[in-house]
This record gives sequence, structure tokens and C-alpha cells, in this order.
Amino acid sequence: MTGQHPVEIDTSRPHPARMYDWYLGGKDNYPVDEAMGRQMLALDPRVPVMARVNRAFMQRATRWLAGQGVRQFLDIGTGIPTEPNLHQVAQKIQPDARVVYCDNDPIVLAHAAALLRGTDAGVTEYLQADVRDPEAILEGARKVLDFNEPVALSLIALLHFVPDEDGAHELVRRLVDALPPGSHLVITHATSDFTPEESAAATEKLRAAGVTLALRSREEFTRFFDGLDLAAPGVQVPQEWHPELGEPVPGQGDGIIPGYGAVARKP
Repeated sequence: MTGQHPVEIDTSRPHPARMYDWYLGGKDNYPVDEAMGRQMLALDPRVPVMARVNRAFMQRATRWLAGQGVRQFLDIGTGIPTEPNLHQVAQKIQPDARVVYCDNDPIVLAHAAALLRGTDAGVTEYLQADVRDPEAILEGARKVLDFNEPVALSLIALLHFVPDEDGAHELVRRLVDALPPGSHLVITHATSDFTPEESAAATEKLRAAGVTLALRSREEFTRFFDGLDLAAPGVQVPQEWHPELGEPVPGQGDGIIPGYGAVARKP
């Protein structure tokens, strides 16, 4: 899976995965990503804390799912590897867990080997694809995952880059519809509910740089889970979802984290 469709890395405009890497203190980003990242920090200096809070949510949700017996994970919008990666969290609890990572940024593909170092009992694979092409994702995932058994679909800090014009809710529905009963949907998403002025400014700056930011309200976020059973404690700001399953992120209590997170089960 890792060798398909090599694509030139576009360094002329920022990319969310590389900006996220910069927020986390990584080295796999370009001046254009750092420049836009600094503009975001000028609007809200807590953006790196938000990135770490999203990452911590992924780890806690994965621990919770693996603890529930889930052994298959499909992670779309993986981003540049940052340890612990999802498969490391899952396979620590379920050594035979099977994980498929998916991202559309070729720089992630360049680092995919770091995502494939799993347990001997488990399986990890990487798929180069875009969430806007769910059929390609599902076709690739079926080569690794057994769609007769539950799958956890993870969309961490991804859907706020998919506007309504691209059918964000419909794309999620198509992916969830393909999963068997007992599967789970895991999402975090940025919102303007708490910081409308800063959010409007950030959206405009990113748009000018060619990056679409589609911030959604709590109601719009919750719609992604229509027909599914939300796991307790339901829709929360990310750091309030089962905090006992991980360590708090430094700075997360110093102000509002403008986002939501939730996990839901397909009946």
C-alpha cells in the first residue's frame, strides 16, 4: 500500500498535516507551514496546546476502544508520525490489532515506515488517499481489515478542513455505512462556538493561503453521529472526554479549547 501514486510535495502553500507537525515541535514542515503557523499563534497563542489536546484525545479514545475489545482501526488524516502513534497505543492493549493509516499529504507517505513498526502479532499499513474519495479508502482498507468484524474509524482534527461544499457529513456517512455493526466513529473538530472573532480571522487567513477551514457548531458536529450511539460522556471539549485514560496536556486548563470530541458506536 505504501508505494502507490507518488506525488510531488507542494511547498508553495501550507498544508494542515505539516502545520500540525510544526505546532507539535516537529521538523517535517516547510517555511510556508511555519509562517502560517505563526500567523495562527498571533491570533491565539494556545494553538499548539490545541494540537496536543487533539493528539491526547486520540490516545485516550484508542485506549478506551482497545479496552472494549476493538482490534481494527482505520485512521484517516493520520498526519506526520508522532509517538505514540495510534497503532502503538492499540497494540499495547491488543497486540494483534490491525491498523490502516490514511493521509493525502505525500510527506506523510515519506515517513510511513515509522507508522508500520507494529507488533509481530498485529498489522499496520499505510494508504495514500483523500477523505473526499471514500471508495478508494474503503477498497484499500478492505485489503487489511476484516469488514465482517468491528472497525474503529478515527477522524482526528480532519473534518474542519472539509467544507460543506465537499459533502463532509455525506463522506462520513458513506464510510460509516460500509462498517459492520459494533464499529465505532471517533472525531475531534474545531469550532468557533467559544472564540468567534479569532475563529473568523483564522478562517480568512487560511483561506487566503489556500487552506479551507470549516468550523462547525456543536449541533453541526453532533450530526456526524446521527444514527449512532454516543459513548459516555457524549460530546465534550476534547480534554474532558475520559481524562482518566491519559495524562493532561500542559496548559490545557489555561483557557477554552475551541473544539469538540466524541466517540459513538454503530448499533
